[in-house]
Amino acid sequence: MHIDQTAKNYLLDLGNILSEYAVEAKVDALAKSETQGHDFAQGYLMGLHRVITLMQQQAEAFSLSLADVGLAKIDEDFFFDNRREL
Repeated sequence: MHIDQTAKNYLLDLGNILSEYAVEAKVDALAKSETQGHDFAQGYLMGLHRVITLMQQQAEAFSLSLADVGLAKIDEDFFFDNRREL
């Protein structure tokens, strides 16, 4: 399968941006634990989990490297291990 450079750049940027959002969301969720905004922050983080894991599954289904789509650094444990960072 041939993917042109524009599509490759798009996928890489999208993956990197979503990874950054996930890190920010995790920091926010941890900072807001036991506060009124925690439920929203945790829900936002789980929404990113859903999107990122779907993108990872689809990348693998299409034989794309997770590194090529900017999602190699984030795995399932990232979202659920409160001590784990990228």
